[in-house]
Amino acid sequence: MKALGRVALAAPLVGLLLLAGCAAPASDSPAPEAAASEPAGEVTVFAAASLRTAFDDIATAFTAENPGVTVNPIVYDGSSTLVTQLQEGARADVLATADERNMQDLVDTGLAAEPQLFATNTLVIAVPVGNPAGVSGLADLADAVTVLCAPAVPCGAASTQLLDAAGVDVTAASLEQNVTAVLQKVAAGEADAGLVYATDVIGDDAVSSVVPDGAAEVVNRYPIVTLDGSNAAGAAFVDFVLSAKGQQIMSDHGFGAP
Repeated sequence: MKALGRVALAAPLVGLLLLAGCAAPASDSPAPEAAASEPAGEVTVFAAASLRTAFDDIATAFTAENPGVTVNPIVYDGSSTLVTQLQEGARADVLATADERNMQDLVDTGLAAEPQLFATNTLVIAVPVGNPAGVSGLADLADAVTVLCAPAVPCGAASTQLLDAAGVDVTAASLEQNVTAVLQKVAAGEADAGLVYATDVIGDDAVSSVVPDGAAEVVNRYPIVTLDGSNAAGAAFVDFVLSAKGQQIMSDHGFGAP
């Protein structure tokens, strides 16, 4: 009887052990999370002319990190011209201007909201290599053949502010709609001098530059924004410009921090 009792008691224990052995072992590692979706599609960017070299490099770096996105050829022009085009129905996903005033004009129309600053820039006097007219400061621009940006363009508004602060009256030989056009005329020898951004003369062997007194007091701040109707790829482009990598590229091209 005692032996039978021990067998009877052991049977349920064996069953429980067998059931435990059949149960699936608990995993010590959590289930893998779903991979975050990557941006895809096309991005159309409108950018101030002074951003050309920096944004070309940013577009290359951005697409290398986001192979599913195609950045269409970036449209570069004066900020006021770009804003007017957008107000008249041009299609874009991202706008980057060389000043806050023109960006605010766009925001006021309801086409975008909450732009963010991403760079700064200051003016220099650009002269043809060798400086044949001997321009050494703002006062010399009054008697030189000087090319300026139009007042509605950010570089033109900054030029007016800089010249007014110095008490210098300049009758421009021409008023250009973007800073690139000013630089091209100086580089071609069609003008003795022109006011452009410090970043514009970097790497241009056809021109030299003079940093005028008061330049550090006239700072252009560059905002960027995604436009209404933009896709996730547009937002990703803006995020990249604001990222450490994007900011390093801007710095490499001579732009200041926002």
